Amino acid sequence: MVDGTLFARDEIVARYVIRAADHTIEARAQALALEQSVELPMAAVENARLRDEIVGRVLAIEPERPGVFDVRIGLAVSTTGFEAGQLLNMLFGNSSIHADITLADVEFPTSLCASFGGPRAGIAGLRQLANASNRALTCAALKPQGLSAEALATLAEELALGGVDFIKDDHGLADQSYSPFARRAALCAQAVARANTSTGRATRYFPNISGSLDVLRAQTRLAQDEGLAGVLVAPLIVGVASLQTLVREFPRMVFMAHPAMAGAARIAPPFLLGRLFRLLGADATIFPNHGGRFGYSPKTCLKLAKAARAPWDGIRPTLPVAAGGMTPARVPEMLDFYGADIMLLIGGGLLLERARLTQATRAFVQAATREIVT
Repeated sequence: MVDGTLFARDEIVARYVIRAADHTIEARAQALALEQSVELPMAAVENARLRDEIVGRVLAIEPERPGVFDVRIGLAVSTTGFEAGQLLNMLFGNSSIHADITLADVEFPTSLCASFGGPRAGIAGLRQLANASNRALTCAALKPQGLSAEALATLAEELALGGVDFIKDDHGLADQSYSPFARRAALCAQAVARANTSTGRATRYFPNISGSLDVLRAQTRLAQDEGLAGVLVAPLIVGVASLQTLVREFPRMVFMAHPAMAGAARIAPPFLLGRLFRLLGADATIFPNHGGRFGYSPKTCLKLAKAARAPWDGIRPTLPVAAGGMTPARVPEMLDFYGADIMLLIGGGLLLERARLTQATRAFVQAATREIVT
C-alpha cells in the first residue's frame, strides 16, 4: 500500500517494523506518522500549510511476515532543525516508547547529509594515522576501571611496545578520583610516545571523554593539547547533539564512537551504529562482534560494517571496529569475514596475558595486519 501523492517538500524516509494485526496496521501506521510529526489527531490539524509541510506521511505498508509489517513514513526535514538531538527525536522520540515498533533504517536527503557532513577523517584518515594502506587496523583497550592513572599508563606502554595501532580507554574510565582524566590522558600519552620512540611505530592513544558539553569540550581540548589525535565517546551517553558539536568544533580530532546504550531504544544496529553515528561524524564505530559476549548475529554485523563503509552521498566512510569478547585466535576468521577495512579491538583477550602482554600484543598485531589482496 503506497501513498502516491507527490510532495515537493524535502523529506526523510524512515522505515519502521511494526507488530500489528492485519486489520489495524493502516491505522497504526497513520498514528505513527502523526506521533512522529505533530503529536495530534489529523482532525486537530486545521492549518493547511501544516498538513502539507509538517505532518508525517505514510508512504508504504508491506507485510514482512504474519503480524509484522514494514512501514515507510515521510518526515519533513525542516522538523529536525538540522540538529542531531532533534533529528533522533523526530525519527523515534515518542514512538520508541511503544514496544511494538522498531526503527529499522532511514533514507536521508542530500540537504541533511550536507548539513551534518559525516566523518572528518573516516577510514582514510585513520589509515593515515596508522601508516597503513591495505590491511586491517588493530586496537586494544585499557581496563579495568579502578586502576590508577599510573597503572593504566604502564599497560598502555606495554601494548604500544607490542605495536598495536590504537589504544583506547575502556568506556568505563571517566574522571574518577582513582584515575582523573587529565592525569590519565597525560601519563598515557607520554607512555605511548616513549613506546613509539622505541619501536618506530605510530601507536595512537584515545582517552574516553564524558560529562556535560562543557566538560567534553575541555577534555577534548586537553587531549588535543597533549598531542593526541582523537578521543573515544559514547554518543548515547553524552548525547548525539554533543557529538555533533564536538565534531564541528574540533575538526582535526578523530572521534571513535562507543555503542553503550545502543540496545535500549529498539533501533536496528546497522542504522544506529553504522549510519547514524557516521552521519553525525564518528570516524570509527565500535560494535559487538558476533560470537562474543553479545548477541549480534553474523548477518547483523556484516550489514553494520557495510552501512559504515558503503558509498553515501558525499559522506566519508566510517571504520567499523569489531569488539566484545574478541580473542587473538579469531583473527583469521574475522579478516576473512570483514576484509581489510576493519579495526579489530581486543581488551581482556590480551590483558589476560599479564606478564606476556607485550609479546601477546605483538602476536595479535602480526596476525591482524597481514596484507589483504583485493
